[in-house]
Amino acid sequence: MPTHRETILTALHARLSTLPATALRGEVLPERVPADGLLILRDGEPGEPEVTLSPLRYHYQHRAEIEAVVQGTARDAAFATLSASIGTAIAADRTLGGLCDWVEGEAPRPVDLPVEGAASLKAAVVSVVLHYSTADPLA
Repeated sequence: MPTHRETILTALHARLSTLPATALRGEVLPERVPADGLLILRDGEPGEPEVTLSPLRYHYQHRAEIEAVVQGTARDAAFATLSASIGTAIAADRTLGGLCDWVEGEAPRPVDLPVEGAASLKAAVVSVVLHYSTADPLA
């Protein structure tokens, strides 16, 4: 049985999979970037929870990371479109179907990465903060 954390990350990946870009989870960067862009969801860090008693609950602000990558001559526009689509996908359901209390993305800091013999990549890590509570830190 998957943990609550795994269920949330699976739901976030499913939401990203609805975008035109290819969405992977926990994979290495492939040799070729698809024309519509590439998203790689990383599990990130749940951090130290705040704890409340009676009933015992662990409240997390889990930082997952989405690596967003585009390639080509119009990479600035493609990256802007890809970033906006991530924001739109998150805003469409800020609770991931009731699994989280709130989901929010943070602004990316894009960088251009030269590729020998090919068009440069434009990439950034987009942090997504997942606010949720569990009855057990291992659940």
